[in-house]
Amino acid sequence: MNMIIVAAVLAGAVVSFLLGWLLRQHLGQKKLSRASMLAEKYLEDAKAESEGIKREKLLEAKEERFQLKQRVERENKEKQNELQRLEKQLSNRELNLDRKVDILNKKESELSNQLQTLSAREGQVRKQEAELESLLQEENSRLERISGLTTEEAKRIQMQNMLEKARQDTAFEIREIQEAAKRTARDDSREIMIQAIQRCSIGHVVDTTVSPVELPDDEMKGRIIGREGRNIRAFESATGIEVLIDDTPRTVVLSCFDPVRREVAKQALEKLIYDGRIHPGRIEEVVEKSKEEVAEKMVEIGEQTIQDIGIPTLHHELIRLLGKQHFRTTYGQNLLQHSHEVAMLSGEMASHLGLDATLAKRAGLLHDIGKVAEDYSDAPFYEIGPELAKKYGENEKVQNAIAHQAPFDVDLEVISPITVLTKLADSISVSRRGARKEMVANYIKRMNRLEEIAMEFPGVVKSYAIQAGRELRVIVEHSVVDDKRAQFLSDDIVKKLRSELEFPGQIKVTVIREFRSFDYAK
Repeated sequence: MNMIIVAAVLAGAVVSFLLGWLLRQHLGQKKLSRASMLAEKYLEDAKAESEGIKREKLLEAKEERFQLKQRVERENKEKQNELQRLEKQLSNRELNLDRKVDILNKKESELSNQLQTLSAREGQVRKQEAELESLLQEENSRLERISGLTTEEAKRIQMQNMLEKARQDTAFEIREIQEAAKRTARDDSREIMIQAIQRCSIGHVVDTTVSPVELPDDEMKGRIIGREGRNIRAFESATGIEVLIDDTPRTVVLSCFDPVRREVAKQALEKLIYDGRIHPGRIEEVVEKSKEEVAEKMVEIGEQTIQDIGIPTLHHELIRLLGKQHFRTTYGQNLLQHSHEVAMLSGEMASHLGLDATLAKRAGLLHDIGKVAEDYSDAPFYEIGPELAKKYGENEKVQNAIAHQAPFDVDLEVISPITVLTKLADSISVSRRGARKEMVANYIKRMNRLEEIAMEFPGVVKSYAIQAGRELRVIVEHSVVDDKRAQFLSDDIVKKLRSELEFPGQIKVTVIREFRSFDYAK
């Protein structure tokens, strides 16, 4: 009985196990099927999402392409408008040239008529001479019969009468020819100058002594000033200019009488603003790099100038000095612009007179080269210029033209008409309305003299006139000038300024003594 119960229990357990296993397999299959369905759904959703992203990116790409196409079309349209404007200018110039050619043809016709008139008058003079000779022969024969003179005596009297008459007639004709030549020369010279001026008319703009620099935002002003003003002091010390920061939004102003320094400072400040790193070490590095770039720019400007004028070759140093003229002014007139105009005027007048136009252009372009030469501070520019021209292989006629930029009380020999043309072209250029401004020239001379007086003292490394000459900043060598000597130095400079220079108001003299210690971790 017990065996039957055990067997029944075992059988029930086996059946329960089998039923549980089958149920587990069934449930596992069901979960696997559900997981497969979920995986397929997730894959479909991912595909749908990727398709949506793909469509969005395609739309964005098409939009960018459309905008780029519009921008290119707009730029092309602007270029076409510019080309049309240039074509219109060229057309106007051609019309002007045709008009001037007609004027020249008319002048040539008038000269031809004058030559014909002179030829006719010459024929009349010869006819009158023949009639006079016939009358003299008759008179001599009559006198010989009446007076009973010998042949030799009659010949002598006849010769004297003929010489006297011929002398009178010749003097009269010479006087008429001289008067006509003077009138013709005066009219021709005026016409030549007018045509030369019309062909090279140049606009004049008076240079200023400040340069504005735009900022991305007003917060940049604080970065330029730096903590306790160290950045702005380092910048002004490295460049020798004054940085003016006021309430003007997004703008600072650089003030200096020297255009070269002002250009270096402007480029350096723009680089510092763009870079964003503004501190004393970086400022000195950028200022030095800007000085090199401005020096390269001088050479580029000089080369472009000789190309525009049509001068084939020029010494490299003269080209550099021409580029330097771009940053200089004389009585408010840009020096390079003035030299360019003098060169064109000289060349035009020389070509009208049948002279060497290229040589005249060289003389006109280099006539003020002595004003920008270095290391010639004691000599006047009209003596420095010929020395530079001779040093760099310029023609003797060019040297003579440059030397004649001296005042009228200096006695110099004129060896070529080109000298006269250069002097005349210089007078035309400076006499144009608004070309020069006397006050700016005097101001710049006073600024230069301020700095020169400070540099005459021992231990002075640099000196900068700022605030329109109201302050003179003097940088000294710390090993030569100590703190006590710095005070004495400022007093000495003030005394010399009072004795040698006339100036309105007062001038503040600031002596800066700075000590720097350097070392390198390796």
